[in-house]
Amino acid sequence: MVSDLHRFIGPGLSDEGLGIMHVDMDAFFASVEIARDPTLRGKPVIVAGLGPRGVVSAASYEARKYGVHSALPTAIARRRCPHGVFITPTTSYGEVSRAVMAIFREYTPHVQPISVDEAFLDVAGARRLIGSPVEIAQGIRERVRAEHGITCTVGIASTKFLSKLASEASKPDGLGVVPAATELEFLHRLPIRSVWGIGEKTAEKLTRLGMRTVGDLARLDVDSLAASVGTASAEHLYALSRNIDPRPVRPERVEKSISNETTFDRDAPDAAVWGPVLLELSRKVASRARAAGWAGRGVTVKIRFGDFRTITRSRMLAAPTDVGREIYAAARELADTAATAPVRLIGVKLDHLVEAAAVGRQVALGEPEHGWRDIETAIDLASAKFGKGAVRSAGRLTRRDSRVDTRESGNPDR
Repeated sequence: MVSDLHRFIGPGLSDEGLGIMHVDMDAFFASVEIARDPTLRGKPVIVAGLGPRGVVSAASYEARKYGVHSALPTAIARRRCPHGVFITPTTSYGEVSRAVMAIFREYTPHVQPISVDEAFLDVAGARRLIGSPVEIAQGIRERVRAEHGITCTVGIASTKFLSKLASEASKPDGLGVVPAATELEFLHRLPIRSVWGIGEKTAEKLTRLGMRTVGDLARLDVDSLAASVGTASAEHLYALSRNIDPRPVRPERVEKSISNETTFDRDAPDAAVWGPVLLELSRKVASRARAAGWAGRGVTVKIRFGDFRTITRSRMLAAPTDVGREIYAAARELADTAATAPVRLIGVKLDHLVEAAAVGRQVALGEPEHGWRDIETAIDLASAKFGKGAVRSAGRLTRRDSRVDTRESGNPDR
């Protein structure tokens, strides 16, 4: 049934009554690197952390043929694609992202970035002044290609949920329109994993009930779903399987960040001392992000040495996160290469914040299969009940607390 989706999605179909657009850059980080160095075109380009715990941030479509994808450990990527061109992430992606978002805002003020390389747009009000959604999408794609040398895929539909599915089904460098008259026919042919919030474990439960497509899911009533996945999740699935998604496109907020830093009593000589502190700081940042409903894709480490020289090192994650262990993994990789002398101060920052729900993070349904988020949420609850010091990193218990000052900054306003 999935093979005939082209009958329900395509640039030549009617966009009458549609106004929601999802724009997604194709292999964004890798595409930016290729635009900067055209000799890389056609090669398997892999943007990744190159340290022992490095992970892939982006892979060109040539690299994806070898099974390389975002969030894959770099060591595995090297085994799968030994002839790949491996590039360390740089700060240039943020500059290109801001320029691309500025193009979007020339067509509509209703732009909601959900990560550095994708955004929702509401173009319903631009039809009379600028053109139809399809015309706007074509203009955006042409400008992004001409001005930045990269491509993007656009999905157009009546809701955020369906527009994102339309762009995913049209990648790469495509334009997908799901007409209002046939939107359920398109949606119901998709596999159940297409629905936001359905992870591997939940998919297994639904498969045991005979559910394989979104259409199968739509035929179940809420009570039958609740028996397997719980009431809150059942209501969520029931609505999305019918394309009921009333969330509006929320214009971009001023970018903010969540950070935490510590000054040591005595300079920390090595990672054995500052490592456990960095883990604790990462968990605190993640806890504050979860409490505020945020996830972030950018991680920055700040290090001040004994001579007061201060440096920062940043990287972009493969996907937004609010999990301390994931923040720490990136921060530790940065700090391992940057901490070349005893450390006076160390800090971690999470930025490029987006609403956790906006990226379809599998909080309600998929997370139990992963573990770390559940553990950290339990720590949140214990800390709220028994105090902030109720649960601490084991590494911090092996020595007396060496901090004299802890600062928190950048707490976003809701």
